[in-house]
Amino acid sequence: MWIGKTIEKYLQEGESNYVGRLSHYLNFELREIPAIKNTKGLSELQIKQKEGELIVANLQMGDFIVLLDENGKKFSSVEFSNWIQKQFLVSSFKRIVFVIGGAYGFDDVVYQRAGLKLSLSEMTFSHQMVRLIFLEQLYRAMTIIKGEPYHHV
Repeated sequence: MWIGKTIEKYLQEGESNYVGRLSHYLNFELREIPAIKNTKGLSELQIKQKEGELIVANLQMGDFIVLLDENGKKFSSVEFSNWIQKQFLVSSFKRIVFVIGGAYGFDDVVYQRAGLKLSLSEMTFSHQMVRLIFLEQLYRAMTIIKGEPYHHV
């Protein structure tokens, strides 16, 4: 789940590619939450609060929430695949929901719901690029779990 629309066509194509690939491994749904409109008179905090309300409204009881956050835990691709596999084997959660927030991050209400904060890198990427990078890493994790040759160690 993420806030806002992917504008760049090349990123849209990449997202579509990996969503299609992931459908072979997972019951996977991509949910795009429309960006808040008319934000000119709103503070960063107010924007985060409004986005937070929309995010929480899209969650269900029993979801395990993973926030993609610059201050989150860092995994290698293999470590991430191990974490995913462990969730499949021992988790009692109904769904794992990965959330990419808006430009200002997450509201406290969203942080309170999170079971894990995940960082993709020490570097900063645009929110649109993070979407594609994350989808590729999730696909990579699935191929590692299945022992397929996509990931070369």
